[in-house]
Amino acid sequence: MEINELKRIASQVRRDIIRMVHGCQSGHPGGSLGATDLVTALYFDQMQIDPANFRMDGNGEDMFFLSNGHISPMFYSILARRGYFPVSELATFRRLGTRLQGHPTTAEGLPGIRIASGSLGQGLSVAVGAAQAKRLNDDKHLVFVLMGDGEQDEGQIWEAAMYAGAKKIDNLVGILDYNKKQIDGPTDVVMDLGDMRAKYEAFGWKVIELNGNDMAQVVEALNQARQGAGQGQPQLLLAHTEMGMGVDFMMGTHKWHGTPPNDEQAANALSQLEETLGDY
Repeated sequence: MEINELKRIASQVRRDIIRMVHGCQSGHPGGSLGATDLVTALYFDQMQIDPANFRMDGNGEDMFFLSNGHISPMFYSILARRGYFPVSELATFRRLGTRLQGHPTTAEGLPGIRIASGSLGQGLSVAVGAAQAKRLNDDKHLVFVLMGDGEQDEGQIWEAAMYAGAKKIDNLVGILDYNKKQIDGPTDVVMDLGDMRAKYEAFGWKVIELNGNDMAQVVEALNQARQGAGQGQPQLLLAHTEMGMGVDFMMGTHKWHGTPPNDEQAANALSQLEETLGDY
């Protein structure tokens, strides 16, 4: 898909995020907005998938796992816009008894969701297992997982990273949403992450660094990762992003990690985002 068309889709996804979180006055807009370009490129340009025939086992197609599940508004919007379920269902976000809960779960049977990811730090382990299963099944497709930088504080991440490097799981592509902010403040204040590139490389990963809010760079990095698959190393896209990307007053701060906009703020945010595919 053309870069400009991917940007148009991303703009609509960002509108969906604002409207969903504002509509129920609950949710996580900051990280959702920041990671939009990464997952838009995955679902609309890169991954070999069949939304109309979703299967939990993911056999015969690429797979994606969202580890930092609190940015579900972005994920739900992209799944709906890609055809996994009706776009109109986005209006039910975080409503009691609906399929679009605040953190993705499997109990509701929502197409596109393979794991519950409310608890941080678990997605990479799941992706490692899925990637190993594909190798055992002689399935040449790839497994992608998006992680937050705040959840790099979790020890389980590093167990999985060490295992993936040691076992040379080279059909695995991790994506680190590196916005350097988490719920309690900047990551270097909460618990300094140090040199993330050096850390993953020390665990045997190939690291591709990029601006995760530049769609051309995102597509190029994903192309590099696909070309690098099967060469004996898991890969990490170290994606520098901006929390709240696209909405000026949400950028440059961690305060919109889990804060919904009021009526005036939502109207301001939407005025900055082009409606390209039609609001739900």
